[in-house]
Amino acid sequence: MANTILETPKMLVIQAQLGEWDNLNHLLVCKSTSSAAIIDPFFAKYWIEVCSDNGWTLSQVWLTHSHWDHSKGVEGLADREVWVHELEAERGWNGPSNHEWKNRENTPVIQRIGNLEIEVHHTPGHTPGHVTFIGEGVVVSGDCMFLGRCGRTDLFGGDAEAQRRSLIHLKERLKRAPEDWLVLPGHQYALSDGRNPTFITVGELLNDNEALNALHSDDAWHNLEFLSFDDSLAEKARREKARSQTNQSQ
Repeated sequence: MANTILETPKMLVIQAQLGEWDNLNHLLVCKSTSSAAIIDPFFAKYWIEVCSDNGWTLSQVWLTHSHWDHSKGVEGLADREVWVHELEAERGWNGPSNHEWKNRENTPVIQRIGNLEIEVHHTPGHTPGHVTFIGEGVVVSGDCMFLGRCGRTDLFGGDAEAQRRSLIHLKERLKRAPEDWLVLPGHQYALSDGRNPTFITVGELLNDNEALNALHSDDAWHNLEFLSFDDSLAEKARREKARSQTNQSQ
């Protein structure tokens, strides 16, 4: 079910948890123009109906990254502006997308939807072209940064040191943001205190996120258990990396 989790004079933010991987989808709506952008849609039909029922125009699709569970709904929305960072091509993404961000690692560009202005920060590590959205009272962090930790870096195209640099960049940026802004991740994972929210404030994140608190200690960073896992996804990533290296050498 879609829930309004934030309303400001300029914007509505709608959150829904969809699909078998419980992905958190986020819809940003400009109140003055009724223009909307959906971030990481899992079901196209679901978001088309939400917007139609409320008189909103779903004009843009923004991908934090191109993993299947964050881009599944793109095919049903390919007639809109579909935005992704160009470096997602390094892990095999070839659409359907029709617009690309091209900013360098840990730098932002401005993306507009109606009268809203959102910073798009290139934050690689989970994937080469992962981006994080910041502005208008929210931080939409995809799989780069969860509420209590960060995303894994052992999938194809992942890089633990790039992830560390990205989190250092985000931490410095968020120190300049209001503490009551909301952080909206791509997945819901329980916090160390047992709570399991789908969003928290920037202030809470800066105080309690395990990955952010480990950034300035090599030992603490390399001992984070959630950077890699011994599972089928890791094995698949190893095969994809081997194939890629073989193709490059031919």
